[in-house]
This record gives sequence, structure tokens and C-alpha cells, in this order.
Amino acid sequence: MRILNTTPKQDGYRMPAEYEPHDGCIIIWPERADSWQYGAVAARKAFVKVAAAIAETEKVTVCASEAQYDNAREMLPPHIRVVEMSGNDSWARDYMPTFVISDRGDKRGIDWGFNAWGGLVDGLYFPWDKDNKMARKMCDMLDTDVYDARDFILEGGSIHVDGEGTAMVTEACLLSEGRNPHMSKQEIEDKLKNYLNVEKVLWLPCGIYNDETNQHIDNICAFVRPAHVVLAWTDNENDVQYEMSKACLDYLENETDALGRKITVHKLPLPSPVYITDEEREGLEHMDMEPTRQENERLAASYVNFYISNGAIIMPGFNDENDVKAKAVLEELFPERKVIQIYARDILIGGGNIHCITQQIPKCNQ
Repeated sequence: MRILNTTPKQDGYRMPAEYEPHDGCIIIWPERADSWQYGAVAARKAFVKVAAAIAETEKVTVCASEAQYDNAREMLPPHIRVVEMSGNDSWARDYMPTFVISDRGDKRGIDWGFNAWGGLVDGLYFPWDKDNKMARKMCDMLDTDVYDARDFILEGGSIHVDGEGTAMVTEACLLSEGRNPHMSKQEIEDKLKNYLNVEKVLWLPCGIYNDETNQHIDNICAFVRPAHVVLAWTDNENDVQYEMSKACLDYLENETDALGRKITVHKLPLPSPVYITDEEREGLEHMDMEPTRQENERLAASYVNFYISNGAIIMPGFNDENDVKAKAVLEELFPERKVIQIYARDILIGGGNIHCITQQIPKCNQ
């Protein structure tokens, strides 16, 4: 593995869209007791269901700590690879490498800087040193060269691309004080253009209410094909989320992608607001002598937090009346893929959802 100081754009690499072919998917086994209630027992069962659904059509690699390796190996199906790799938590989307590919038929990783979604300003835990090593460890394991971008704080959940020159982010996240406060919006955009090899960056104003990542793009909006996106939506004008989703809709309807195409927005209904219960809170250990979740805290539930595998859409469900409606929307948008809905409340309690716990390894162009 070589550590590179050039950029993907210089070298002719680009980040492919998630709906392009994959070589596989990376997941990190949950363990942290202040993230996952009651010793992560329920969370692990949900992770296993997600891993098994993805493994129907692509290779899945699960990283587990030394303490949890045997448990992960026992719980996961035999065709899922388990490797020992230590981290601080289980968010593969955010600190595993962002992969880029070339037309020459090879791939490389990008090792962004990670500071637990805000560092000492508003980060969610400390330390994060093990997380910050995982991208390079994975590239080493995959025998893949890696770009050194540790001077730039970025999480995989804060970016989406269409594979044709357009990236999508939220201002709330990328311009937050705990990320790259020394950089202007234009400087951040230039960095994204050079590392993702895109020509245009769409800056949605915000994400999902109370999303503790400073409102990642992958919880509010996602490309389903070039020039088409799904947007988390509620018709309830009394819900605080309504104005946030409406602001994103207004922005998207007045924008074009990198190729000048108008963007078609498909509304994906949100579940009814999800609040943590006292029983769930009591199952979480405190962090730095403070509770991880507040009483009756609203969780950032969204159906947009789905993963696109080679043959399926793996999406969250919440035992909500909109589960069926949201699934139907994605079935219509992805007719060539099987839509698999997995009850994901036990993942949501940890702070994210199915897209957040996965990171795709793209297939190289041949």
C-alpha cells in the first residue's frame, strides 16, 4: 500500500455512485456500551440481518475487535468474512475509506480526517484515534493505495455522488464549526472537487432534525440515478422537520446537476417522530458521567438511510404506518433491485442507521 499525496482528480480517479457495481461492503461490529443499549445484544442482531441481506448479492467484510471476534464469527453466516480490527465505534460509512476508481481498472481509497463529528467543539465521543486508523488498515488489507486527506475532516455519510460529476452535501454539516473552520465554503468545495473528481457540488441547507452528525446528507437526500434524488419528506407543517425538508426541496428544484439537467425530486415519507423510551435510555452506559441520550429525545429516523447493494435496497423500518409507503416508493424507483426492509430501531438508538453502518467497495471499471 502506498500513501499518496496527490489527488484523485490529478490521477484520473473518481468516486462512483453507490448504485454502480460493487466488489463488496464493509461493516463494523457494534460493541460500545454508551452507544448500544444493554450490551449491544439487540444491535448485533440487527447488524447480522443487514449483513446477511447485503451478502445475498455482494461480499461482506465485518471488522470486529479482539474481544468480540469470536462472538461476531459465531453470529454471522459463514460466507461473511470476519476480520479483527479495532475501532472506537461502529460507523463504517464515516471513517472507512471512500473508494475511487479509474478507467484503467483499479481502485484507491481516501483517508479523510475523522474527529467524531465535531472534535472538541461538538464531537460525540473521545478518543477517536482507533477510528482514524481504520481507513488505512482496510486499504492495507485490500492491497489498495490510499490518498492522505487527514488534514481535511470529512465523514462518508456527509457526501453523496451521482457518478457523473455531481456531489451533494449539507451546509449544516460541512460548514459546522467542528469540521474545518479554517476553510471557506469555496475552499471546502474545491477540496471535494479534487478528491471526489466532480464538477459541481450541491449544497443542501440542512438535514434531519436532531441528527447529531450535524445533519449528514445521507439521512435527508440520496441519488437514486443521475438527476434523480429521494428527499425525506413530511406533510405535517407543524413538525419542525417540515421547514427543513421544504428548504431542501426549494433548493433542489432550482438547481441543475453537473451536466445541466434539472433535478427530479421524489419525496420519501418520513416515519412518525421516533422518541427514545426510558427503558432504552436505562440500557445505555453514561459517557464522561453524562447520559448518552436525553429523556424523550427525538431520534433522527429516516427511510433515506438505505444501502444500495448489487441486487437489493436494504432499508430501515420502524414498525410505522409509513414503512409500507416508503418501501413502495423505493420499489418503484429501483425496479431491478429487491427492496429488503429491516426493523432498525436498535440501530437508530446508536445514532445512525443502515447506510451509516455500511461502506461499499466499488467494482473497478474494466
